[in-house]
Amino acid sequence: MTALARIGAALLVGVALPSAAQPLKVAGLSQPARILVDTWGVPHIYAASQDDAFFVQGFNAARDRLFQIDLWRRRGLGELASVFGPAYIEQDQAARLFLYRGRMDAEWAAYGQDAQRTSARFVAGINAYIDHIARKPELLPFEFRQLGYTPAKWLPEDVVRIRSHGLTRNLTQEFARARVVCRAGLAADAVRAQLSPSWTTRVPEGLDPCLPDDALDVFTRATENVRFGRRPVQASRAMLNEETLEGSNNWVVAPSRTATGRPILANDPHRAYGAPSLRYIVHLSAPGLDVIGAGEPALPGVSIGHNGKVAFGLTIFSIDQEDLYVYETNPANPQQYRYQDRWENFRVVREAVQVRGRPAANVELRFTRHGPVIYQDGIKHRALAVRTAWTAPGMAPYFGSIDYMKAQDFPQFRRAMERWGAPTENQVYADTAGNIGWVAGGLAPVRPNWDGLMPVPGDGRYEWKGFLDGAKLPFVLNPKQGWYASANEMNLPAGFPYKEHKLGFEWPDNARARRIAGVLSKTPKASMEDMQRLQNDVVSLNARRLIALLKPLSSQAQEARSALRLLSAWDGEERAGSAAAALYEVWWSRHLGRAFKSAVLSPAATLAMDAPNPSVLIASLEKPGQRFGADAIRRRNEVLLTSLGAAWAEMETLQGADPASWQWGKLHFSYFAHPMTPILDHAARAQVNVGPLPRGGGAFTVNVSSYHPDSFWQAHGPSFRVVLDVGNWDNSRAINTPGQSGNPSSPHYRDLATSWSEGKYFPLLYSRQAVEKAARQVIQLVPVP
Repeated sequence: MTALARIGAALLVGVALPSAAQPLKVAGLSQPARILVDTWGVPHIYAASQDDAFFVQGFNAARDRLFQIDLWRRRGLGELASVFGPAYIEQDQAARLFLYRGRMDAEWAAYGQDAQRTSARFVAGINAYIDHIARKPELLPFEFRQLGYTPAKWLPEDVVRIRSHGLTRNLTQEFARARVVCRAGLAADAVRAQLSPSWTTRVPEGLDPCLPDDALDVFTRATENVRFGRRPVQASRAMLNEETLEGSNNWVVAPSRTATGRPILANDPHRAYGAPSLRYIVHLSAPGLDVIGAGEPALPGVSIGHNGKVAFGLTIFSIDQEDLYVYETNPANPQQYRYQDRWENFRVVREAVQVRGRPAANVELRFTRHGPVIYQDGIKHRALAVRTAWTAPGMAPYFGSIDYMKAQDFPQFRRAMERWGAPTENQVYADTAGNIGWVAGGLAPVRPNWDGLMPVPGDGRYEWKGFLDGAKLPFVLNPKQGWYASANEMNLPAGFPYKEHKLGFEWPDNARARRIAGVLSKTPKASMEDMQRLQNDVVSLNARRLIALLKPLSSQAQEARSALRLLSAWDGEERAGSAAAALYEVWWSRHLGRAFKSAVLSPAATLAMDAPNPSVLIASLEKPGQRFGADAIRRRNEVLLTSLGAAWAEMETLQGADPASWQWGKLHFSYFAHPMTPILDHAARAQVNVGPLPRGGGAFTVNVSSYHPDSFWQAHGPSFRVVLDVGNWDNSRAINTPGQSGNPSSPHYRDLATSWSEGKYFPLLYSRQAVEKAARQVIQLVPVP
């Protein structure tokens, strides 16, 4: 297949749903098992053994999400061209560079007991469902039929060898910093990025920071999603913007500060949106195992939820796990690079990439002693390679949750987190004994003589010295304040030896964390409803800080005067129906940063970076100083008023001259797109895409609603929300979006989207009695005699 043709709606009609009328005979199952699907599409799996529970989890994941997990597997293993054609050879080659290639016995051992067995049972279940639809081809998801291929069988190793979907992206920040340093000097980078804790970085000895613009193209191919209908690689700089949009919130409240007298744990991880959802909620019940929550459908277990005794929820904790190495290559032999005082050969792995409709493509994968080579310039005799913790044993993203989800108390939970690899996490914890806590986890490289903030020469001067002992990462048990929260902010505790360990210095803006802390500290007896409201909170503390700067100002210009009047009366709550929120976000995302850069940076520095750091921007406006030069306050006010007037003029273009008709939700909305959208016609898209749904909030509200400034469409946000009533589990609440199923014909494909958009939840039922009462579908599985 050399091209993917546009697919029409008629081809989607008649997609079958699995029938539950008769027990399904399934080879590989040891004893009968049941799947009870509740009103909201959550499968509750009851099995006679843990082996069977993970088998049925895999079977059920394939039942609901087969195309999604097959696509993820092919992307991660580098097997896209075999079904989509030659346009994907380069992406396959790039993906293979980042596969785990170490010893599998060390890999399995890194996750604790029974990891290999759990993975084997899980993929056996996936494969059993693939066999089932081979016998009943009417059940084959429409995507396979329209794209003309069938799902592949899985190996246990497939679950853990794929590493390129982890949320570790310091590499691109190193590249962005080098770009600014090359064109404008290190001082200019302080506008692009804020380092925390306070830190002064230096250009590493021997580094030429002027790297080629396409240096990260291979890395981008390896880590991006599958894209249909257009070239499957995006520019490296575009990728940098998307990374800043990732985030999550979690918090836990002690019994002394809740209305229930029990701990409450809340979590809403923020990820990119699509149909179907990234997250999948599932309940696994078997002797010695009774866990419920959300995870990724291609993995066994759950990463967020509870096990009847212990509850857990995660956000990203920004450990720097990547480094970009720059090498001199041998002018006389391009197969060699300089290391110390000698030339070393690249390690070359040759593989055949299967290509649909063509002979296999033979590709070379090159590696240095540090990692995969992503760029080589034969003219300038330079090469770039990536050293990443990804390639170490135990680094399959989220797979380690099969260890901590079984913990029965805080010491067990902490020990599991000491082994945790990726992604780097803040885990909040609560148990039925009333304890609450926080544990940071993730594999942290030890860099004895540099900070990891810029690329370094690969000649041996900058070497990792293993990894930090996980027991040295910070944790808190039963904090005195009675609660703990994280929102990706810099949260290293006072006294942590950050100069010694150098975990990382690049963290998201702390506005969400400050808002959560402000609400929790003023809520002496938090209820479940309070926590749900906080997850849906759209108050922007950053907006309030900027409004405070506007209130004393005046302007002779009509546009700026009108904008001042509207924003000065605003409370900073970014409701979907708010005119002020619409004006503010247009000002913030399209005008203020640009005006600030022009005022404080040289033309070269302005061109070298996309946007100023939000924290730096606001702090500089609040306390104008050296950056603005002489008469700093006047120049600061000019930046505010000029950019504000331009934003008002743009709002008139976008929504008309009458501000009474302006609404943020008319510009800003959620749209859950199926990955095949680019090759579907309009009618077909209507069947598989969900939305648009008007949205409030912004990138710095607790209810995160990050967007691309060119369109205002929501790009990232809460992929799943949960509020757990620890000990009264049936009173817990959750929501997924747009639905649990990946089948557009299923009633559970889009049924949760409106509730999610409106801040509503459903009961996350746990007791057998409550589950039986809410069951709407029963799927019985029996072994083949």
